[in-house]
Amino acid sequence: MARAKATAARVRGRGGRAGRLRLSQLEAALVISVQAGLAAALAWSIGHDLLGNPAPIFAPSAAVGTIVAALGQRAHRTVELLLGVGFGIATSDFLLSFLGTGFWQTGFVVGCAILATLVLFGRSGAAVGQAGGTAVLLATLAPAQKDLEWPRIVEAMVGGVVGLVVVALLVPLNPMRILDRDAAPIFHCLARQLREVSAALTTSDQQRAVRALDTLRGMGPDLDRMHEALSGAEEVVSLAPARWLRRQDVERFARASQQVERVIEHSRGVARRSALALQYNERIPADLADSVGQLADAVELLRREHRAGRPTERTRHAVRAAAYRAGRTRAQGIDEFGDAVVTQVRTAASDLLRATGCDATTANEEVRHAVQQGEDSVRAGGTPE
Repeated sequence: MARAKATAARVRGRGGRAGRLRLSQLEAALVISVQAGLAAALAWSIGHDLLGNPAPIFAPSAAVGTIVAALGQRAHRTVELLLGVGFGIATSDFLLSFLGTGFWQTGFVVGCAILATLVLFGRSGAAVGQAGGTAVLLATLAPAQKDLEWPRIVEAMVGGVVGLVVVALLVPLNPMRILDRDAAPIFHCLARQLREVSAALTTSDQQRAVRALDTLRGMGPDLDRMHEALSGAEEVVSLAPARWLRRQDVERFARASQQVERVIEHSRGVARRSALALQYNERIPADLADSVGQLADAVELLRREHRAGRPTERTRHAVRAAAYRAGRTRAQGIDEFGDAVVTQVRTAASDLLRATGCDATTANEEVRHAVQQGEDSVRAGGTPE
């Protein structure tokens, strides 16, 4: 019954986290859709009323292209749009001036515009798409409608600027919500797999440790999404005056994320060496499993305290507790792979302290002191704190 209740509680917790993640994703999608609709409407209005174009196609297209670009790349995307338009115009004008118009001329001009853009700018989707689209328009519409070049350039500039204004001033995203949405799966996965390793050490289940290691090795896509989210948050706090007050929070998250990636690497080492220790039937003191479990507690606390903007004292306490248990483990006597687990736990603990804002020297000293306390408690015949 106890095991069934624990399983049910884990399922409910995972379901709740999945629901919150889905809600967060829906909120972000809603904001982006509002941004795109507003930018398209404003760009069309400017193109129609101020520029006098009865059918302003290019301005809303460029505005929407800027909005739907990946977070953190919108300003870069706008520059690419303008470069693509300009390069498409230059290539098309040059070739059409002596080739004339027709079906084969259209194909040749579009192919040359795309080839030249790829050679100069690489595989930039925005620049290549705009260069090809501009070449198509000029090659097919030039015979019937003259002087398309400048309206195309001006409307592309208007659309790109409108898109940036909407993102920066009118409907800016909450940068910390962006970060928490994409960082949450990483913290949850890391803490969960550390608990799996702790349970594997407690139950002498080598395969459980191996499965945790495989999961930790598969966190690459989640880390990529977090990097993109961080890039987007940095863009928001740079462009949006309403979000400038969150700049320090984003910078703190960026520093912490670097250390969390190091903790993931060390956690893989913890899982790998735990599996080897179990494979060779090494003696596993209970304090070793407790140490890994305390590390999982510290990971969860770090995410909560960062999200709430609170001091990270509870995280630091959990990290010191993990190091203390690691010291007790070493003092009780362990074999080669168990000792390697202790070393990995100590290194991960130091990096977690650095993620809370400690400098490297202070973090290493705190971990060393906690480990020494753990060793002394065993030598003195004391009980775990």
